[in-house]
Amino acid sequence: MSADVVPLRPRRQQPSLAPMLALTAPGMNSVNSVILDRMQSEIPLIPALAGHLISGGGKRMRPMLTVAAAELCGYQGTRHHKLAAAVEFIHTATLLHDDVVDGSDLRRGKAAANIVYGNPATVLVGDFLFTRAFELMVEDGSLKVLKILSKASSVIAEGEVDQLTAQRKIETSEEHYLQIIGSKTAALFAAATRIAAVVAEKSEAEEQALDAYGRNLGIAFQLVDDAIDYDSEATESGKDKGDDFREGKMTLPVILAYARGDAEERKFWEDAIAGFRTEDEDLAYAVELINRHGCVEATRERARLYAQRAIDAIAGFPSAEARAAMAEAVEFVVARRY
Repeated sequence: MSADVVPLRPRRQQPSLAPMLALTAPGMNSVNSVILDRMQSEIPLIPALAGHLISGGGKRMRPMLTVAAAELCGYQGTRHHKLAAAVEFIHTATLLHDDVVDGSDLRRGKAAANIVYGNPATVLVGDFLFTRAFELMVEDGSLKVLKILSKASSVIAEGEVDQLTAQRKIETSEEHYLQIIGSKTAALFAAATRIAAVVAEKSEAEEQALDAYGRNLGIAFQLVDDAIDYDSEATESGKDKGDDFREGKMTLPVILAYARGDAEERKFWEDAIAGFRTEDEDLAYAVELINRHGCVEATRERARLYAQRAIDAIAGFPSAEARAAMAEAVEFVVARRY
């Protein structure tokens, strides 16, 4: 591997997912076929509920990363198609469970599955998708792949529980917050890219490089997601505006606003995170404070730091087309407004 550095440069045009979509289109067609086949069941509610989310307009970023990483590795086989589908099933299962835990009303711009089908069915179909994911892993036959994806599933669950226990705790630190998002979001990004190196029989160094790419991209992705929830200029979103605020989640914009605020502002945040200030006017004031102290831009700046690390991690791979597409996908993630 070489040591080229591909910098996160300003562009004359907004970064796009188009190169990534073009790179992965043939592989993603096969992945989507696996997804549609394996979400079926003789119990009609299962494909109906699973399809409500799976067909709900998501970009399928995680399985796309598996396909892109396989291209980066020069892999010519098809094993990664089933594994990418397994990654998507793990992700979808966690979303279904999250929506029940959070009591969400919206997901990807439409009614969340728990609102349409109820909490019990949503949890159980999430469980079904987890089992489908593990069936696909076992069919692949690689113990190393199974270890990577099963470990990621365990870490995701730990991250979600960690986030739940940190909810409504104003003392949550930036370090703890990064630990949470490293588990609940970045772990699956890292696993999704690393398994491509495993099936391509690449070196441990190349596996770790793709793990670093996915992990740093995942952290950047979640940082931007959390910034968007308080971005007064972000007019489109796949979730209810202010969900994090009303649920008392200590995301980085809030952590920074609390640290930078005066005594009166800090009292507001203490009351808001405790659940005593959750009305629309309270959300508006929260957004005002976050803007006053530059917390959205500071959060995005941290995302750009992790984005650069992701891009640097794959600099040694020889496929210029795949590297460029994956680098621009990182830039797209940190530039998005919704």
